[in-house]
Amino acid sequence: MKRDPLNPLMAPWRRRLHEVVFEADTPGGKLFDVLLIASIIISVTAVMLDSVTSIHDRHGPLLARIEWGFTILFTLEYAVRLLSVQRPRRYVTSFFGLVDLLAILPTYLSVFMTGAESLLVIRALRLLRIFRVFKLGRMLKEADLLVAALRASRAKITVFVTGVLSTAVIVGSLLYLIEGEASGFTSIPRAMYWAIVTMTTVGYGDIAPQTPLGQIAASGLMILGYAIIAVPTSIVSVELARMNPYSKVSTQACLSCSREGHDADAAYCKHCGSALHPESGQPSS
Repeated sequence: MKRDPLNPLMAPWRRRLHEVVFEADTPGGKLFDVLLIASIIISVTAVMLDSVTSIHDRHGPLLARIEWGFTILFTLEYAVRLLSVQRPRRYVTSFFGLVDLLAILPTYLSVFMTGAESLLVIRALRLLRIFRVFKLGRMLKEADLLVAALRASRAKITVFVTGVLSTAVIVGSLLYLIEGEASGFTSIPRAMYWAIVTMTTVGYGDIAPQTPLGQIAASGLMILGYAIIAVPTSIVSVELARMNPYSKVSTQACLSCSREGHDADAAYCKHCGSALHPESGQPSS
């Protein structure tokens, strides 16, 4: 079988198919992604309209046919993606691979499980591909920076959340003892619910302390809540400030795992280690 000189492990037609399906650097690839995004928008809109009772009663059968049509279309697209990658298993287990699979499963599950079709709004996640269509590489890099900052902050955020939960337990228990069932604090878990709602400044108002001592404690918790709001933001901001936001990102997808977000000068995929340019091992200009 004739092999692609750019990648000896792939036939030329698979390489061309990969460029169209996974990349937007060619007219065919950009057209494919624009049509895909338009289909996703129409499909998600149909699902949302079908959830409106008056529209469902009048146009339910039509919307169902539209949904099945898009599901079949997305199923064929998923099969083409599996066919065009060198290592399908890596694509299946990638973020977009899982999203693409979840985009078609609910319709098939709805045959056996009533209401499963409402999960089709997951397709909206596929709109993230719009970053590649319009080559917003800088935005892809910013997204990578944000994810990296969150990962670097996870230990501090874990300590912060633990502190918040500990405060909720202590204050909730205290208000349970002060207020009791007469004020709606029927149990420590319910008092903890009130403490969390108060600390986050949501304030539903379904239960509230009635005694002067309880109101004093609640006031202190409210003030503490305003201070708590700023903590996670500052933690992530510090990590973001330590990172370099100026490195460029290419729109090329790896031939093996089809993941994106590589640096413009990268020679190998940062996710699976495969060469991004098998012909030379170096990035193209």
